[in-house]
Amino acid sequence: MRRFGPQRGRRGSEQADVAFANVSHESPDNIITEKDASRVGVYSFALLMFAAGFAAVFVLSSPWLSVFTVLGSAAAGLLLASTLRVAAQWEHVALLRFGRFRKIAGPGVYVVVPFVDSVAMHIDRRTITTAFYAEQALTSDLVSVDVDAILFWMVYDSEKACLEVANFPQAVRRAAQTAVRDAIGQVTLAELSVRRRQLDHELQEFMAEKCEEWGISVISVEIRNIKIPKELQDSLAREAQAERERDARVLLADVEREISEMYVEAARVYNEEPGAMQLRAMNLSYESARDGKGVLLAPSSLADGFVDLGKDMAK
Repeated sequence: MRRFGPQRGRRGSEQADVAFANVSHESPDNIITEKDASRVGVYSFALLMFAAGFAAVFVLSSPWLSVFTVLGSAAAGLLLASTLRVAAQWEHVALLRFGRFRKIAGPGVYVVVPFVDSVAMHIDRRTITTAFYAEQALTSDLVSVDVDAILFWMVYDSEKACLEVANFPQAVRRAAQTAVRDAIGQVTLAELSVRRRQLDHELQEFMAEKCEEWGISVISVEIRNIKIPKELQDSLAREAQAERERDARVLLADVEREISEMYVEAARVYNEEPGAMQLRAMNLSYESARDGKGVLLAPSSLADGFVDLGKDMAK
């Protein structure tokens, strides 16, 4: 059995890091998951139309059954399936007639005249999430950062989305990347982490104004992650640690000053009230001998203090 030592494992890790660095981190236009809505009903309707057209022609031409009968039935099925179509509830269909825009069809059943009309585009009317990645964007203090963000948008005017821009999902993503780079270039690195929500709002307003002419409504822009160079991370960590140590020392100095002021005030009270000093001495003696584990040796002057205090209390 072949054994892999630490050196081979380290080499494999380095190769994995290099492979990850060489892969493009640019996210796709739409993130489709397993829970995406199904189009089985649309395909089933097309299959049903084909079967209806095929069956109708085949039954009518069954007395002259031949290869041409089967071919004619298949052609009739394809013709009916391409004429009567259905659009899902969340989509619109842009139709062209002889190359000119005809109308926006759907949802539901719509008619396409064969050899005259053509389907230009299927337009999804649901809210779409587009993840994008702005690499090496420069801040106003010339720091290179990588920004990972996500854009929420939807098409509110299908005609504009079809006619005003080519490949509108890609256009929205490119515009978002440019907007993020411009926004980051106007703030410093320190402001970038503090003003993240404000930047989100500014980006949303900018994107909404830019995409409005395309018939697209921008719901929100959210910056998910900001990555700075590792060397700068180390220097920022040292700077933050030094800042915390400075705050700790300032706090300790303030506490010591307050304690010294309290000691000065206590000394003033002891000087003004001789009995207070004697009570303090008695309290210290009690604290020292209350456990009964030792012997307290008190000077005679301390005992005199007890006697004098007793005389004062008797008077």
